[in-house]
Amino acid sequence: MKSVLRFLHLEPNKKDSDRIGTMLTEGGIPCAIRRVGTRRAFISALSKAEFDLILAEFSLPGFDGTCALELAQTLTPQVPFIFVTTARSEKPCLEHLRQGAVDCVIKERPGRLIPSVLRVLRERTAREAGKRAEEAFHTGEMQLRRLQRLEAVGRLAGGLAHDFNNLLTVIMGHSQVLLSEMSSDHPLRGRVEEVQNAGERARILIRQLLLFSRKQPSESKVVSVNAVLADFETMLRRLIGEDIQLTMRPSTEDLCIKVDPSFIEQIVMNLVVNARDAMPQGGRVAIETASIGLSHTPMYSRTTMPVGEYARLSIIDTGCGIAPEVQAQIFTPFFTTKEEEKGTGLGLSTVFDIVTQSGGGLDVTSKIGEGTRFDIYLPRVVSGVEFASEMPSCVQAIGGHETVLLVEDDEGVRALLRDELRKLGYRVVEARNGIEACLVATPYIGKLKLLLTDIVMPGMSGTELARHLRMIKPELKILFMSGYADDIGIRDGDMAIAYFQKPFTPESLAGMVRQLLDRQPNDHMTVGQVSETRELHRAFK
Repeated sequence: MKSVLRFLHLEPNKKDSDRIGTMLTEGGIPCAIRRVGTRRAFISALSKAEFDLILAEFSLPGFDGTCALELAQTLTPQVPFIFVTTARSEKPCLEHLRQGAVDCVIKERPGRLIPSVLRVLRERTAREAGKRAEEAFHTGEMQLRRLQRLEAVGRLAGGLAHDFNNLLTVIMGHSQVLLSEMSSDHPLRGRVEEVQNAGERARILIRQLLLFSRKQPSESKVVSVNAVLADFETMLRRLIGEDIQLTMRPSTEDLCIKVDPSFIEQIVMNLVVNARDAMPQGGRVAIETASIGLSHTPMYSRTTMPVGEYARLSIIDTGCGIAPEVQAQIFTPFFTTKEEEKGTGLGLSTVFDIVTQSGGGLDVTSKIGEGTRFDIYLPRVVSGVEFASEMPSCVQAIGGHETVLLVEDDEGVRALLRDELRKLGYRVVEARNGIEACLVATPYIGKLKLLLTDIVMPGMSGTELARHLRMIKPELKILFMSGYADDIGIRDGDMAIAYFQKPFTPESLAGMVRQLLDRQPNDHMTVGQVSETRELHRAFK
């Protein structure tokens, strides 16, 4: 026994109480015994409920053990009760046990007391273990329900993104067509340009929705931290509300790091949301970037970080602060101090995973009532920024005369692409789905040069359609398109397969179509092209 057990002993005879205490200690049960000898003292001691076990004499002046047991069961029902009394017949002892006593030990034969106490302690330990297991089970069950909700949100976000990206393709496509047909001084040109710009902003928003539902695949590249934050600032201001002042303090020098740009957005989003929630009455949030020569490993990291130049991203708020005992657990998955419907406990653990997997670490300083500061350190790189190539464009749309099979289940998208490709001179054969495409492609299979198909369609998917047509015509070039971000994959060097993410404009599509049609089998792929579609090609095979 390592801890001292607290005993309440109802015993008028001090010598008997001392003798029992000595016996327990010598028997390996360290204990602190509080002796009481009257009803009033017994009730007063019970009201404090500070005991691990109750020992009691049955025969007391003006007070008996039956009454003592009833009081104990009423005031401290969780505390085991053992009679240690003078010689009694077997019948009363059995009656005491039926009433709830754990045991009845005769003073003249006290040898049973130590085994009885040890049994009580084992049973209590087993109950506590069972309670902890039950609590762990309920905690796990709650975490599972949260994960199921997150998964459902992710599926919903993916479905919404698909439909929304189709709509954006139509909106941005027709607005570009109108702009190409308008003179620079047309009175409506400014309004059409606003439509085009709104479509671009909507494209960024849906990408962020996919990011936060973990439906956006990651792709590390060298990016400017200041540039990513500048693009993200508008959304952050909408997020925090008007009662919180947001201040951006970017470094005077351009800080480049190698990471998925969406990860930077996710880090900042989670920390700013937490800062907002810590300031229900309003306050201030500052986001700073700086270059720092790091000579120590931050407080939170997976491994020792090498000495060198790091980019520091800091989020500082004037909120309620974090208590030390809470700060010790903030990066633990599912740990949250928010109400069940307001927090999942995954935000900060996600931040920790992103930062540490990117070779960085974090420092956290906080004072109750004054606010919190998160400092994130990520390794700097000296190579230049890699510009995004999400929407490749062509300065001058280049047409052709090849036959293209266009397969798209969204009528608006299909009509837009069909008309624009025909304007460029292509012969377009169209179909609403994969099954229809197999039928309409048959008469044109000899002249068919390119399959331009959506991936997710009813009946037959785009990849199934591509496999079928490739069996008939192995040299057929294939351009997949989709509004689902998680359809992006990587190809294994097949220069006849490409992928295009919706939404896009007819101009950018024309450039991609021409580039793919002109691509020769022995052309070499760039690293960026290789990283675009390998998994898709694997699924296609």
